[in-house]
Amino acid sequence: MVTQAITLEIEQVEKEIRGKKIIKGISFSVREGEVFGFLGPNGSGKTTTIRMMVGLIRPTAGRIRICGFDIQKEYTKALAHVGSIVENPELYSFLTGMENLEQFARMIPGVTRGKIDEVVQRVDLSKRIHDRVKDYSLGMRQRLGIAQALLGDPKLLILDEPTNGLDPQGIKELRAFIRQLAGEGLSVFISSHLLSEIQLMCDRVAIINRGEIIRVGEVDELLTQDFRKMIWYAEPRSKAKSILAASPLVRLSEQETLDGGIVTEIAAEHVPELAARLISGGIQVYEIEWKKPSLEDLFLDMTEGERYV
Repeated sequence: MVTQAITLEIEQVEKEIRGKKIIKGISFSVREGEVFGFLGPNGSGKTTTIRMMVGLIRPTAGRIRICGFDIQKEYTKALAHVGSIVENPELYSFLTGMENLEQFARMIPGVTRGKIDEVVQRVDLSKRIHDRVKDYSLGMRQRLGIAQALLGDPKLLILDEPTNGLDPQGIKELRAFIRQLAGEGLSVFISSHLLSEIQLMCDRVAIINRGEIIRVGEVDELLTQDFRKMIWYAEPRSKAKSILAASPLVRLSEQETLDGGIVTEIAAEHVPELAARLISGGIQVYEIEWKKPSLEDLFLDMTEGERYV
């Protein structure tokens, strides 16, 4: 098995602001060539973490390494490997796309005209690059922002809410483009509240809540849980619900399906036993459906239903 290089390493990072600990010893890493999702409710510490990653604020404790360089001790070397868009791309709307890139390139040593042309082609803006940015769609602005972030040949691309305001087609195109970048070896770190998109786009995710990382793992791995959501279709329904509620093997959900299914959480190995118990109790069991959890289901369960942004 080939071990992937680590592009970003967050190790026991803390941040205290005015005597209040905002970030509480978080740790995770981002591998080369992966799309990594960062999820959390409003106020969970996502923005604070990103600000520390790009050097805007200093951690109170712990280490942040980018391509092996400690961001506090070797700031310039570490940040040389980072491209980022936090919130919206900073663009001059009265200039053309090309003029924007030329302005930005002046701040990065060694960026040639050939490099500018390369990133324009990479983000598929060749046909519109000489148009004024004020005439760009939101999706085109996002791609131009990514082109700016790619000018310095980063190893890590940080995108904060990259799908905000995009229509479904724009989201689909951005998703494909991000997967393409990862396929070329770039590590992409995405903070987003669109959990369905994170599920489709990311290889791994970290879920943060109240300044603590509560789960890190591959998306498919996180969604394959021992405790599964099972929906029971049985008659008489009230008696079936009572039998299920009385079992210590089952957690009964207050949620109900539109067609009267009884929603439970139960370990898969206990389903035959519960089905037999219902049948022996005179219940007619018509169907048992496993509802594969979505990342949103998992997220809301872990964060106790708190709002996320």
